This record gives sequence, C-alpha cells and structure tokens, in this order.
Amino acid sequence: MIPLLILGLLIQNPGAHGYELLALMEKRHYKYIVNFTKGSFYYNLQQLEEKCFIEQIQQKPSTSGREIRNFKVTESGRAEFEKLMIKYGTKSEYVNLQFYGALLFADEFDKNKLLDLIQSQIDQTKTRIELLDEYLSITQEIPGTINYFRRMNENSRSHHLVNLEWFEKLKAEIE
Repeated sequence: MIPLLILGLLIQNPGAHGYELLALMEKRHYKYIVNFTKGSFYYNLQQLEEKCFIEQIQQKPSTSGREIRNFKVTESGRAEFEKLMIKYGTKSEYVNLQFYGALLFADEFDKNKLLDLIQSQIDQTKTRIELLDEYLSITQEIPGTINYFRRMNENSRSHHLVNLEWFEKLKAEIE
C-alpha cells in the first residue's frame, strides 16, 4: 500500500522530495489507511526508484548542505500506479481489530484489567475521532480529488463512533 501512496502523491506533486511526501502523508493522516514509519516510507521510496517507477529530477541546492532528491513518476511507474489502484481498489476486508482477539479470552482475564483494556480502547477511539474532526474541519474548503479522501475520513469517523458506542456498552455490561 505504501508504494501506491508514494506514487499517487508524486503524481499529484511532481518534483517533490521524500520529506515533502512523508510530511503530506502525516498531514493527511494516511496512518489511518496504512501503518508506516519513516524507515518503511524511505525503504519503499528507494524500492520504487530501483524498480524505475520513479526517477530523480533536478537537484535543488539545500541551505543545509544536504542533498535534496526530487522525484517524478516514470511511464512504468504510472503503469504500476494503475496496477496498484486496481489491486487495492478491488479489495474488501473484514474489520480485524487485535482487540477482538484479546476479547476472545476475556472470561479468563482479571475483570479490572479487562475494564482497563476497554477504557484504553475508548480513550484511543476518542483520540482518533478528535483527530478526524480536526482534519475534517480544516479540509472543508479544499476542492478537487481530496473530496474522496474527505469522504473516506468521514466514513472512518462513523466507524469510530460506532466502535466507541460498542466499547462503552461493553464496559457498562462488565461493570
């Protein structure tokens, strides 16, 4: 999934360098779509370059003296982007929360510790909703294809609200 995100961002932002792309992923909260780290991002960027899906363009001198490598998507990279769009665009997955796995053995676990786990889920879900609310409040006026991403985030927010309600009911039942 990370290669799709990098290719898509480079198509939207030709000539961007790695740090710019990573900053966009963080700013747009792509972590809700795929788990990534700085290391996994740069690894995928390097792999895309080695496979000739992206190529380096003019070097801009840096005030810090560090080399800035700007990239653009190649013709084969555009084909790879199309392939990845079809691959990920046709997938449908079950909701597979790790919490569900732990919950399978709730009866074998200390009740108070279980309540702490559920509270942790409540707190994390509230934080996700707050972050999504923040993102949605600043993107209302942005036109264009970002509307698809906005709709995904609205849908994600709806799922988190349902999860929050479920976690709170579950906690009340256990208490």
